[in-house]
Amino acid sequence: MPVLEKITVADFRNIRLQELVFSPNLNCISGNNGEGKTNLLDAIYYLSMTKSAFASSDRFNFRHGTSSFSICGTYRMPNSLESRFSIQVGESGEKKIRRDDKTYGRVSAHIGVLPVVMVSPEDISLVNESGEERRRFANSVLSQMSSGYLSSLQQYNRLLQQRNRMLKDQQVDRELLSVFDSRMQACAQPVFEARKKFAEDIRPVVSEYYSMLSGGTEHVDVIYRSDLDKKPLKELLAASYDRDCALRYTTSGIQRDDFEFTMNGWPIRKCGSQGQQKSFLVSLKFAQYEIMKRGCGFAPMLLLDDVFDKLDMKRISNLLAMVSSSDFGQIFITDSNKVRMSGIVDAITDDRSYFEAEAGEFRRCGDSLDGQSGV
Repeated sequence: MPVLEKITVADFRNIRLQELVFSPNLNCISGNNGEGKTNLLDAIYYLSMTKSAFASSDRFNFRHGTSSFSICGTYRMPNSLESRFSIQVGESGEKKIRRDDKTYGRVSAHIGVLPVVMVSPEDISLVNESGEERRRFANSVLSQMSSGYLSSLQQYNRLLQQRNRMLKDQQVDRELLSVFDSRMQACAQPVFEARKKFAEDIRPVVSEYYSMLSGGTEHVDVIYRSDLDKKPLKELLAASYDRDCALRYTTSGIQRDDFEFTMNGWPIRKCGSQGQQKSFLVSLKFAQYEIMKRGCGFAPMLLLDDVFDKLDMKRISNLLAMVSSSDFGQIFITDSNKVRMSGIVDAITDDRSYFEAEAGEFRRCGDSLDGQSGV
């Protein structure tokens, strides 16, 4: 599995210039709110996914007063060789992504090389917001495991945009639209099948992790909803032709897919407490981790950002007991309460490193490598 040995971050969020060496096992980052803990995890995520886990636009990732940023990481790869990955983003938004100083021909070619799972308080949007958030979650998982899935999804989205532009014309060419419908079906079908299998695979794993984390007092489930459950996309598009022309956009297809999260048969956003929702979301992300580990053949990196928020001490202990097992790879954890985190972590393992964040700078401390840090 890829292990991040060293990272160099320049002008990303509030991080001016920082070089850090990490433990291959557990890395704990503490500090007050707003000091940069989440920004460091997001830089690691960016290096894997070529985008932020939080910001919708790269202009929000530039450090104040700058117009570019760069992130570079040295990884120990599954073949035990080292590889250096770097991403540079300029004011225009153009991204230069390199592996061992060789530029990728396509940004998408990098997705899946450094698998990663991020767990953060922002995950609550998966419960409370629209199906777009849940589709984005499924896409991030499946794209890291299959370049074919990512390619089909990208082609479908391009065709969908073109079809919607055609529907805005006053005179819609139905014959040409039918050609687009056939091409869209060819792209939609593998996406639909992959999402359906993903839901089937993740359901029992989410339930198992939720039981481990919460004590098994409730039953949780994940249910996939898609128009393609009814009939092939081309037939759906033909049946909705008049409606699409009237509304001037495509009303059927995988862009409407959703994943329903339930607790005891009811939507978790309506019946779950904050603690139950948090436990479910952590279980969902850990299930994602398990599914990706199976699909990739090795453990992805796990980023846990403020996961102790809204969890009681029993659930926190259960959580750290799970992540400290041999089934997990390299892990990064942030928490504003250093005493709480170190008290739990030290009782579980001595194979860990501690870092303190202050105003975008990080100091390594409190382990066998105390005193080693870089700026």
